[in-house]
Formats: sequence, structure tokens, C-alpha cells
Amino acid sequence: MVENGRPRKRFGVVEVTGASMVPTLTNGDRVLVRYGAAVRPGDVVVLRHPFQQDLLVIKRAVERRPGGWWVLGDNPYNETGDSTVYGPVPAELVLATAVLRFRPREEDQRSLRARLSWAASALRPLPADASASSRLRAR
Repeated sequence: MVENGRPRKRFGVVEVTGASMVPTLTNGDRVLVRYGAAVRPGDVVVLRHPFQQDLLVIKRAVERRPGGWWVLGDNPYNETGDSTVYGPVPAELVLATAVLRFRPREEDQRSLRARLSWAASALRPLPADASASSRLRAR
């Protein structure tokens, strides 16, 4: 989609599965993403897996390297694929940047205290985290 000669930014919601982005994102979290947004080091991004392009992956863009973006999960103990397995991800495979995390309310959260606790932590912006990018680069 193009508007006034520039690509129009679109938003969408993706669901997180797996533990590769813990503690930033956990299994079942929903993430508001912005398609076509410029990527900066430290951004959480949605990308097509380089070897299985029908599979979408959510990782942190650590740095720009020859050949594309170096992406890693925030969880150092999770052995899912990232750039340590498949190398830099070509920029055209990086589809969106994460804007906001939304944690769905669990069915058993019925008390007022549980609902207030959920409400206080359910929404969290996901700005680029340069410190995470530096920390992950050192891995």
C-alpha cells in the first residue's frame, strides 16, 4: 500500500509462542506491531524465518551487519533458532517492529486484587532497548 509516494504504515496484532523472548515477552502475550517501520538496534521485530519463510519469528534486532540484521532472543537459556543459527536476516524478511505488549487476562483472575494487578501490568510499551542490544551483542 502506497500513499503520497510513501508506504503506508499498517498495524497488526501477533501472538507470542515459546520462551525465546522471556522476560520481555512470554508465551501467550499479544504484541501490537507496525509493519514497514524503520528498524533500529534494540527493536523487537517480527520476521520471516530465513529457512522456513512461512514461519514468523519474533526476536530482538541487535545490530546491522553485512547481509542484514543480527537477531537474538532475549532468553539466553532458550535454544530456539536465531542469528547464531542462521546468520544475519536480510532486511526484506524483517516485516514489523513491536510497539506494545498486551498480556491477556487469565480466566481465574476474578478477585479485585487479581484484576488490578493484571491491569497494572497488562500493557507495556516496547521501545527500542539499546542496553539489551549491547548486552546481547556481547553473547
